[in-house]
Amino acid sequence: MMKPNIYNYRFEIFLLSQLGILFGSLIFPFELFDTVFSPLLFIINLFAGILLTHNKPKLKRILIALIFCSVTVFGIQLSLPDLDLSLLRITINFLFYLLVTFELVTQVWKAQVVSTNVIAGLISGYISLGFIGYFICMSIVILNPTSFGGINPDLPLTDEIMYYAYITLLTIGYGDV
Repeated sequence: MMKPNIYNYRFEIFLLSQLGILFGSLIFPFELFDTVFSPLLFIINLFAGILLTHNKPKLKRILIALIFCSVTVFGIQLSLPDLDLSLLRITINFLFYLLVTFELVTQVWKAQVVSTNVIAGLISGYISLGFIGYFICMSIVILNPTSFGGINPDLPLTDEIMYYAYITLLTIGYGDV
């Protein structure tokens, strides 16, 4: 049985792992972040997603299967760096965020009292929507590399796609693309 204290902080734990994914490239060199830290942070985020589904065994089993797939792909990617499994990695993460975002919204919607925990859940849900957009855009880029031709060539593509996904979600506009 999971300790209630950990479950009570499920939204905060999930949010912290998401913030690591979003801002980790500011701390670590891009190449190291993109090949090692980003996949590891997504795996940590998968584990945090399991915490969100503590009361839903069927959904928890699906997330555990996604973690297994993600860890396997990560291991293969480390042992065979020339093998490009980015589309598979993105698909796994997309499915995860689709399921977890729905669960986040459901849990926040059913909350009786608005607390810091619920606000962290709202922020996590919003960030998850941005990740869903990011995975869709990255899939497009992998399948058609010239599809985002207006992106700044001086910045890493993954950072630019993340920026594009959130600029779209925030409805700020496309003036710079």
